Amino acid sequence: MRVKTRMAPSPTGFLHVGTARTTIFNFLYSRHMGGEFVLRIEDTDIERSEKRFEEDIIVGLKWLGIEWDGEITRQSERIDTYEKYIRKLLDEGKTFYCPHSGEELERERKSQLWDKESPRHVCDARDSKLKSGLIRFKNNTSEKIKFSDEIRGELSFDPQLLGDFSLAKDLRTPLYNFAVVVDDQEMEITHVIRGEDHISNTPKQILLEDALGFARPIFAHLPLILGSDKSKLSKRHGATSLTEYKNGGYLPEALFNFMAILGWHLPDTGKAEGEQEIFSKEELIKNFSLERVQKAGAIFDITKLDWMNGEYIRHKSSKELSRLATPYLATWLSDNQVDVRHDLDLEKIITLEQPRLKKLSELPEKTDYFFKEPEYDVALLKWKQMNNNQIKSSLETAKEILQSVDENGMTKENLEKIFLEKAGKDRGELLWPLRVALSGKKASPGPFDIMHILGKNASISRLETAIDKLV
Repeated sequence: MRVKTRMAPSPTGFLHVGTARTTIFNFLYSRHMGGEFVLRIEDTDIERSEKRFEEDIIVGLKWLGIEWDGEITRQSERIDTYEKYIRKLLDEGKTFYCPHSGEELERERKSQLWDKESPRHVCDARDSKLKSGLIRFKNNTSEKIKFSDEIRGELSFDPQLLGDFSLAKDLRTPLYNFAVVVDDQEMEITHVIRGEDHISNTPKQILLEDALGFARPIFAHLPLILGSDKSKLSKRHGATSLTEYKNGGYLPEALFNFMAILGWHLPDTGKAEGEQEIFSKEELIKNFSLERVQKAGAIFDITKLDWMNGEYIRHKSSKELSRLATPYLATWLSDNQVDVRHDLDLEKIITLEQPRLKKLSELPEKTDYFFKEPEYDVALLKWKQMNNNQIKSSLETAKEILQSVDENGMTKENLEKIFLEKAGKDRGELLWPLRVALSGKKASPGPFDIMHILGKNASISRLETAIDKLV
């Protein structure tokens, strides 16, 4: 059997990280098995589906590096197909038109809940010859519905709890459970890999598959993604759409890696648990299997994602990192109406922060002192127990040293050599006030890197400004 998986998002909102994680699992499994992976847009909900959401899904998946086989399928282009199968079930007496209004059904549901019963509708018009209304499946099944889930093992359901469930609003408006069954059959999907929140849909889909004479696909229901409090991931935990992470300065390969191991683990390699967590796409494809998907919910640990993203940033070349990060700086410079000195090397500035970056979006805050005069409290200049006179003397010494260096000597290595020769036993007495005067920050790269990029005149000017603060 040639494996074929699919991802079928609805364009009713921006691409959720949970949907992206499910897509990654489908993609990895199909590629691992040498099969196909296809994309289907489930846009039959005309009122809620929007092209901007569809575009966000497509752009987001491409950004993650997920490639699908063939053209994108859209349910809105398959209405004739759904009508054909709905008519077939109506002609065979397996479905019927339900005349009950939404108000009647809501009263029935509330009454059942009050009586502590599972809400369901067993229609008193199931054997009528009505020609309009909501189309329902005539559920006459009495035997337990059983299926084997690749992750959760054997599962069974009482069909009586389903009632006569709805499958279409009319001949040309199918509902989710019906459309997905028809699509999976016609697209020859062999494995339905989706979130565990779809387990309750599975018995309905099995009944429809049996009624239509369709082959049953293999089901695999993934654990939900949880927030830090172990509840289902939602906006109260932070960003939930892929676009938010993309705009927030995360790299696609880092997010792909992070989500690929969110609820899945590598076969035993002899390494300690968690020792190897950075994987290329090729490594993930090679090792992926449904057997190693966990049953328990997977916590979306933003601290771990930040660490992983930082690791990927550090492995970028200076040129590549500069290309990726420059837009974040450019937006900040534009928003703050900051003019950039023509002699400033943006690539050097970006590379200087590379060892400390967790997200590309952190760059403006970390490097703003290169583009404008730093603002800071004079107390920040203090090293240990130094008083203002001692700090001022230290800064004046640094200024004299810098004035003695010619422009050709403004390399990091030369500056480090000269300043360290002049520093006393406690180097911080010279270097701490110097670094703060240059950057205005409690934490920043070393003063030699900063002076090398700023240049001699700008560096001296900042020392003079710091000295004036101490008057």
